[in-house]
Amino acid sequence: MAEGNEAGRPEPQPRPLDPIDRDILQILHTDGRASIRSVAERVHVSRANAYARINRLIEDGVIRGFGARINHERAGQGASAYITLKIVQNTWRTVREQLRTLPGAAHIALVSGDFDVLLLVHTPDNRALRELVLTRLQAMPEVLSTRTLLVFEEDDLEAEV
Repeated sequence: MAEGNEAGRPEPQPRPLDPIDRDILQILHTDGRASIRSVAERVHVSRANAYARINRLIEDGVIRGFGARINHERAGQGASAYITLKIVQNTWRTVREQLRTLPGAAHIALVSGDFDVLLLVHTPDNRALRELVLTRLQAMPEVLSTRTLLVFEEDDLEAEV
């Protein structure tokens, strides 16, 4: 059964990736600002071919977007935490929409195990983190419990390729 997208329509099946596609993904993963010319030269294809391949990867949903890797501490977000949530059964979609509106929410995942949701947040300081947990998360009727895991140090593995 095909998975649905946000609008509930089935997502088209992505086409298989060949070694050139994988090389393009690796280059763009390392440097999302790489030019088409640079990508084409590095994978030994024409610019038109590189352009067409990147567009296909975007259309197929393999590439979901381009963004900057941020040093949250330098950006004034000195407190980071993973927060686990236990939620009322069958409320994932509602909870996800509420979590998306939280200031500093960086990653939201529905997971298996002792809790249901894993949330990564970046806040200016511990006071803002406390307010987010106590006044925003725990006030959601669908949230049964939370556990906060402070991040002491991070290593951005996506930056290392």
